[in-house]
Amino acid sequence: MRPPSPVASALDAIGNTPVVQLQRLAPPDSAAVFVKIEGFNPTGSYKDRMALSMIEEAEKRGSLTHDLTVIEYTGGSTGSSLAFVCATKGYRFHAVSSDAYASAKLNTMRAFGAELTIVHSPNGKISGELIQEMISVSATIAAQGGYYQTDQFNNRDMLVGYSGIGHELLSQFPEGIDAFCGAVGTGGMLMGVAGVLKEHAQDTRIVALEPASAPVLTEGRSGQHHVEGIGVGFVPPLLDSDLYDEARAIDEALARTTCRQLAEREGLLVGTSSGLNVAAALKLARELGPGKVVVTVACDTGLKYVDEDLFAAPAGA
Repeated sequence: MRPPSPVASALDAIGNTPVVQLQRLAPPDSAAVFVKIEGFNPTGSYKDRMALSMIEEAEKRGSLTHDLTVIEYTGGSTGSSLAFVCATKGYRFHAVSSDAYASAKLNTMRAFGAELTIVHSPNGKISGELIQEMISVSATIAAQGGYYQTDQFNNRDMLVGYSGIGHELLSQFPEGIDAFCGAVGTGGMLMGVAGVLKEHAQDTRIVALEPASAPVLTEGRSGQHHVEGIGVGFVPPLLDSDLYDEARAIDEALARTTCRQLAEREGLLVGTSSGLNVAAALKLARELGPGKVVVTVACDTGLKYVDEDLFAAPAGA
Protein backbone atom coordinates (compact mmCIF):
# COMPACT_ATOMS: atom_id res chain seq x y z
CA MET A 1 0.00 0.00 0.00
CA ARG A 2 1.31 3.41 -0.96
CA PRO A 3 1.82 5.64 2.11
CA PRO A 4 0.07 9.03 2.15
CA SER A 5 2.02 12.05 0.99
CA PRO A 6 3.35 14.57 3.54
CA VAL A 7 0.94 17.40 4.37
CA ALA A 8 1.57 21.05 5.19
CA SER A 9 -0.28 21.08 8.52
CA ALA A 10 -2.27 18.87 10.87
CA LEU A 11 -5.43 20.41 9.40
CA ASP A 12 -4.73 18.58 6.14
CA ALA A 13 -5.14 15.28 8.01
CA ILE A 14 -8.87 15.93 8.48
CA GLY A 15 -11.19 13.71 6.44
CA ASN A 16 -10.75 10.84 3.98
CA THR A 17 -11.60 8.35 6.71
CA PRO A 18 -12.00 4.61 6.06
CA VAL A 19 -15.19 2.56 6.03
CA VAL A 20 -15.31 -0.86 7.71
CA GLN A 21 -17.88 -3.60 7.08
CA LEU A 22 -19.18 -5.35 10.18
CA GLN A 23 -18.31 -9.04 9.94
CA ARG A 24 -19.61 -10.57 13.17
CA LEU A 25 -22.40 -8.35 14.47
CA ALA A 26 -24.43 -8.19 11.26
CA PRO A 27 -26.28 -11.51 10.72
CA PRO A 28 -25.97 -13.21 7.30
CA ASP A 29 -29.67 -12.75 6.51
CA SER A 30 -29.46 -8.96 6.82
CA ALA A 31 -28.20 -6.09 4.70
CA ALA A 32 -24.48 -5.35 4.77
CA VAL A 33 -23.59 -2.81 7.48
CA PHE A 34 -20.70 -0.40 7.02
CA VAL A 35 -19.27 2.05 9.56
CA LYS A 36 -17.28 5.14 8.60
CA ILE A 37 -14.52 5.43 11.19
CA GLU A 38 -14.26 9.13 12.04
CA GLY A 39 -11.88 8.44 14.91
CA PHE A 40 -9.12 8.67 12.29
CA ASN A 41 -9.44 12.46 12.33
CA PRO A 42 -6.71 14.31 14.27
CA THR A 43 -8.66 14.71 17.54
CA GLY A 44 -10.43 11.38 17.06
CA SER A 45 -13.80 12.86 16.09
CA TYR A 46 -15.80 13.95 13.06
CA LYS A 47 -16.17 17.31 14.81
CA ASP A 48 -12.79 18.23 13.29
CA ARG A 49 -14.63 18.63 9.99
CA MET A 50 -17.17 21.11 11.34
CA ALA A 51 -14.63 23.01 13.43
CA LEU A 52 -12.42 23.62 10.41
CA SER A 53 -15.28 24.77 8.18
CA MET A 54 -16.75 27.07 10.87
CA ILE A 55 -13.38 28.78 11.29
CA GLU A 56 -12.40 28.93 7.62
CA GLU A 57 -15.79 30.14 6.37
CA ALA A 58 -15.67 32.93 9.01
CA GLU A 59 -12.16 33.83 7.85
CA LYS A 60 -13.35 34.07 4.25
CA ARG A 61 -16.11 36.51 5.24
CA GLY A 62 -13.74 38.54 7.39
CA SER A 63 -15.88 37.82 10.48
CA LEU A 64 -12.96 36.24 12.35
CA THR A 65 -9.62 37.97 12.82
CA HIS A 66 -6.73 37.21 15.13
CA ASP A 67 -7.66 39.97 17.57
CA LEU A 68 -10.79 38.00 18.51
CA THR A 69 -11.13 34.99 20.81
CA VAL A 70 -13.24 32.13 19.49
CA ILE A 71 -15.88 31.01 22.00
CA GLU A 72 -18.22 28.00 21.94
CA TYR A 73 -20.56 26.11 24.28
CA THR A 74 -19.61 22.47 23.94
CA GLY A 75 -19.90 18.98 25.36
CA GLY A 76 -16.24 18.44 24.58
CA SER A 77 -15.78 16.96 21.11
CA THR A 78 -16.66 20.20 19.29
CA GLY A 79 -14.57 22.07 21.82
CA SER A 80 -11.62 19.72 21.37
CA SER A 81 -11.85 20.13 17.61
CA LEU A 82 -12.14 23.92 17.79
CA ALA A 83 -9.25 24.05 20.27
CA PHE A 84 -7.17 21.99 17.84
CA VAL A 85 -8.05 24.14 14.81
CA CYS A 86 -7.51 27.38 16.76
CA ALA A 87 -4.15 26.18 18.07
CA THR A 88 -3.04 25.31 14.54
CA LYS A 89 -4.20 28.66 13.14
CA GLY A 90 -3.04 30.80 16.07
CA TYR A 91 -6.40 31.83 17.57
CA ARG A 92 -7.31 31.99 21.26
CA PHE A 93 -10.18 29.68 22.22
CA HIS A 94 -12.60 29.78 25.16
CA ALA A 95 -14.88 26.78 25.79
CA VAL A 96 -17.97 26.73 27.99
CA SER A 97 -18.56 23.09 28.97
CA SER A 98 -19.76 20.98 31.89
CA ASP A 99 -18.58 18.32 34.31
CA ALA A 100 -21.33 16.10 32.84
CA TYR A 101 -18.97 15.33 29.96
CA ALA A 102 -15.95 13.03 29.80
CA SER A 103 -12.93 14.41 31.62
CA ALA A 104 -10.73 13.30 28.73
CA LYS A 105 -12.53 15.77 26.46
CA LEU A 106 -12.13 18.64 28.93
CA ASN A 107 -8.45 17.83 29.35
CA THR A 108 -7.99 17.63 25.57
CA MET A 109 -9.26 21.20 25.22
CA ARG A 110 -6.87 22.34 27.92
CA ALA A 111 -3.99 20.51 26.21
CA PHE A 112 -4.61 22.56 23.07
CA GLY A 113 -4.42 25.75 25.15
CA ALA A 114 -8.13 26.48 25.56
CA GLU A 115 -9.57 28.46 28.45
CA LEU A 116 -12.48 26.56 30.06
CA THR A 117 -15.54 27.71 31.96
CA ILE A 118 -17.30 24.73 33.57
CA VAL A 119 -21.06 24.65 34.22
CA HIS A 120 -21.90 22.17 36.99
CA SER A 121 -24.43 19.37 36.37
CA PRO A 122 -25.99 18.46 39.75
CA ASN A 123 -26.71 14.84 38.78
CA GLY A 124 -23.94 14.36 36.23
CA LYS A 125 -26.42 13.92 33.39
CA ILE A 126 -27.02 15.82 30.15
CA SER A 127 -30.31 17.65 29.71
CA GLY A 128 -31.82 20.43 27.66
CA GLU A 129 -31.66 22.66 30.71
CA LEU A 130 -27.92 22.08 31.13
CA ILE A 131 -27.23 22.85 27.48
CA GLN A 132 -29.34 26.01 27.62
CA GLU A 133 -27.35 27.14 30.67
CA MET A 134 -24.09 26.55 28.79
CA ILE A 135 -25.43 28.59 25.85
CA SER A 136 -26.43 31.40 28.21
CA VAL A 137 -23.05 31.47 29.97
CA SER A 138 -21.25 31.53 26.63
CA ALA A 139 -23.39 34.44 25.39
CA THR A 140 -22.79 36.39 28.60
CA ILE A 141 -19.02 36.02 28.26
CA ALA A 142 -19.11 36.93 24.55
CA ALA A 143 -21.13 40.07 25.32
CA GLN A 144 -18.07 41.48 27.08
CA GLY A 145 -16.57 42.04 23.62
CA GLY A 146 -13.56 40.70 21.77
CA TYR A 147 -15.10 37.31 20.95
CA TYR A 148 -16.23 35.45 17.84
CA GLN A 149 -19.10 33.06 18.64
CA THR A 150 -19.13 29.95 16.49
CA ASP A 151 -22.58 29.18 17.98
CA GLN A 152 -22.75 25.62 16.71
CA PHE A 153 -26.53 25.14 16.87
CA ASN A 154 -27.11 28.03 14.49
CA ASN A 155 -23.99 27.90 12.32
CA ARG A 156 -24.62 26.61 8.81
CA ASP A 157 -20.90 26.83 8.04
CA MET A 158 -20.54 23.37 9.58
CA LEU A 159 -22.54 21.88 6.70
CA VAL A 160 -19.58 22.63 4.43
CA GLY A 161 -17.38 20.40 6.56
CA TYR A 162 -19.89 17.61 7.07
CA SER A 163 -20.78 17.42 3.40
CA GLY A 164 -17.29 15.98 2.99
CA ILE A 165 -18.51 12.76 4.63
CA GLY A 166 -21.25 12.52 2.02
CA HIS A 167 -18.88 13.08 -0.89
CA GLU A 168 -16.45 10.50 0.47
CA LEU A 169 -19.27 7.97 0.85
CA LEU A 170 -20.28 8.48 -2.79
CA SER A 171 -16.72 7.58 -3.80
CA GLN A 172 -16.56 4.65 -1.38
CA PHE A 173 -19.95 3.24 -2.50
CA PRO A 174 -20.18 3.81 -6.26
CA GLU A 175 -23.01 1.23 -6.46
CA GLY A 176 -25.10 3.26 -4.02
CA ILE A 177 -26.29 3.30 -0.41
CA ASP A 178 -29.77 2.08 0.54
CA ALA A 179 -29.93 3.63 4.02
CA PHE A 180 -27.86 6.00 6.13
CA CYS A 181 -28.54 6.68 9.81
CA GLY A 182 -26.99 9.06 12.29
CA ALA A 183 -27.65 10.53 15.72
CA VAL A 184 -28.72 14.16 16.01
CA GLY A 185 -26.94 16.74 18.14
CA THR A 186 -26.70 19.97 16.19
CA GLY A 187 -28.08 18.03 13.24
CA GLY A 188 -25.14 19.21 11.14
CA MET A 189 -23.63 15.83 10.35
CA LEU A 190 -26.92 14.24 9.29
CA MET A 191 -27.90 17.27 7.20
CA GLY A 192 -24.48 17.60 5.57
CA VAL A 193 -24.44 13.95 4.56
CA ALA A 194 -28.14 13.77 3.66
CA GLY A 195 -27.89 16.78 1.36
CA VAL A 196 -25.18 15.07 -0.68
CA LEU A 197 -26.72 11.57 -0.69
CA LYS A 198 -30.23 12.78 -1.53
CA GLU A 199 -28.94 14.92 -4.37
CA HIS A 200 -27.20 11.86 -5.81
CA ALA A 201 -30.06 9.37 -5.17
CA GLN A 202 -33.35 10.66 -3.80
CA ASP A 203 -34.45 7.18 -2.67
CA THR A 204 -31.57 6.77 -0.20
CA ARG A 205 -33.29 6.35 3.16
CA ILE A 206 -32.07 8.82 5.79
CA VAL A 207 -32.87 8.02 9.43
CA ALA A 208 -32.37 10.50 12.28
CA LEU A 209 -31.55 8.97 15.67
CA GLU A 210 -31.88 10.09 19.28
CA PRO A 211 -31.70 8.56 22.79
CA ALA A 212 -34.99 6.91 23.82
CA SER A 213 -34.90 8.73 27.17
CA ALA A 214 -34.92 12.12 25.40
CA PRO A 215 -37.33 11.53 22.48
CA VAL A 216 -37.77 15.07 21.16
CA LEU A 217 -37.92 14.05 17.50
CA THR A 218 -40.04 10.93 17.96
CA GLU A 219 -42.37 11.95 20.82
CA GLY A 220 -41.94 15.69 21.22
CA ARG A 221 -40.63 15.56 24.79
CA SER A 222 -37.24 16.06 26.37
CA GLY A 223 -35.44 14.03 29.02
CA GLN A 224 -32.08 13.21 30.59
CA HIS A 225 -29.42 10.85 29.31
CA HIS A 226 -25.66 10.34 29.17
CA VAL A 227 -24.93 9.97 25.46
CA GLU A 228 -22.51 12.81 24.83
CA GLY A 229 -22.93 15.02 21.77
CA ILE A 230 -26.56 14.19 20.92
CA GLY A 231 -30.09 14.49 22.33
CA VAL A 232 -29.90 18.19 23.14
CA GLY A 233 -33.46 18.53 24.45
CA PHE A 234 -34.90 20.55 21.57
CA VAL A 235 -35.17 20.31 17.79
CA PRO A 236 -31.92 21.87 16.53
CA PRO A 237 -32.40 24.75 14.06
CA LEU A 238 -30.21 23.09 11.41
CA LEU A 239 -32.34 19.93 11.26
CA ASP A 240 -34.43 20.00 8.07
CA SER A 241 -37.28 17.48 8.11
CA ASP A 242 -37.31 17.47 4.30
CA LEU A 243 -33.86 15.84 4.30
CA TYR A 244 -34.63 12.79 6.45
CA ASP A 245 -37.28 10.11 6.06
CA GLU A 246 -37.90 9.10 9.67
CA ALA A 247 -36.67 9.47 13.23
CA ARG A 248 -35.98 6.60 15.61
CA ALA A 249 -35.29 6.52 19.35
CA ILE A 250 -32.63 4.04 20.52
CA ASP A 251 -32.24 2.78 24.07
CA GLU A 252 -29.06 4.05 25.72
CA ALA A 253 -28.36 0.70 27.37
CA LEU A 254 -28.45 -0.96 23.94
CA ALA A 255 -26.07 1.69 22.61
CA ARG A 256 -23.61 0.96 25.41
CA THR A 257 -23.86 -2.80 24.94
CA THR A 258 -23.25 -2.31 21.22
CA CYS A 259 -20.10 -0.31 22.01
CA ARG A 260 -18.72 -3.20 24.03
CA GLN A 261 -19.69 -5.70 21.33
CA LEU A 262 -18.01 -3.58 18.65
CA ALA A 263 -14.80 -3.58 20.67
CA GLU A 264 -14.83 -7.29 21.56
CA ARG A 265 -16.21 -8.74 18.31
CA GLU A 266 -15.23 -6.26 15.58
CA GLY A 267 -12.11 -4.62 17.02
CA LEU A 268 -13.72 -1.18 16.84
CA LEU A 269 -13.31 1.06 19.89
CA VAL A 270 -15.95 3.78 19.69
CA GLY A 271 -18.03 6.08 21.91
CA THR A 272 -21.65 5.82 23.03
CA SER A 273 -23.20 7.86 20.23
CA SER A 274 -21.41 5.58 17.77
CA GLY A 275 -22.83 2.54 19.54
CA LEU A 276 -26.27 4.08 19.21
CA ASN A 277 -25.69 4.63 15.48
CA VAL A 278 -24.56 1.04 14.94
CA ALA A 279 -27.44 -0.41 16.99
CA ALA A 280 -29.86 1.44 14.72
CA ALA A 281 -27.95 0.41 11.58
CA LEU A 282 -28.15 -3.26 12.58
CA LYS A 283 -31.91 -2.97 13.05
CA LEU A 284 -32.28 -1.27 9.66
CA ALA A 285 -30.17 -4.02 8.09
CA ARG A 286 -32.45 -6.73 9.46
CA GLU A 287 -35.47 -4.88 8.07
CA LEU A 288 -33.98 -4.31 4.61
CA GLY A 289 -32.53 -7.80 4.20
CA PRO A 290 -29.72 -9.24 2.06
CA GLY A 291 -28.42 -7.39 -0.98
CA LYS A 292 -28.87 -3.93 0.57
CA VAL A 293 -26.29 -1.55 2.03
CA VAL A 294 -26.68 0.33 5.32
CA VAL A 295 -24.08 2.91 6.36
CA THR A 296 -23.56 4.81 9.58
CA VAL A 297 -20.79 6.77 11.26
CA ALA A 298 -18.55 6.05 14.21
CA CYS A 299 -18.49 9.62 15.49
CA ASP A 300 -15.35 9.38 17.58
CA THR A 301 -12.84 7.06 19.19
CA GLY A 302 -13.67 5.12 22.32
CA LEU A 303 -10.31 6.15 23.78
CA LYS A 304 -12.12 9.25 25.06
CA TYR A 305 -14.29 7.05 27.28
CA VAL A 306 -11.98 4.37 28.68
CA ASP A 307 -11.75 6.24 32.00
CA GLU A 308 -15.56 6.32 32.27
CA ASP A 309 -17.94 3.37 32.86
CA LEU A 310 -18.70 2.65 29.18
CA PHE A 311 -16.45 -0.40 28.90
CA ALA A 312 -16.78 -1.56 32.50
CA ALA A 313 -19.52 -4.16 31.92
CA PRO A 314 -19.04 -7.40 29.95
CA ALA A 315 -20.25 -7.50 26.35
CA GLY A 316 -23.18 -9.74 27.22
CA ALA A 317 -24.50 -7.42 29.93
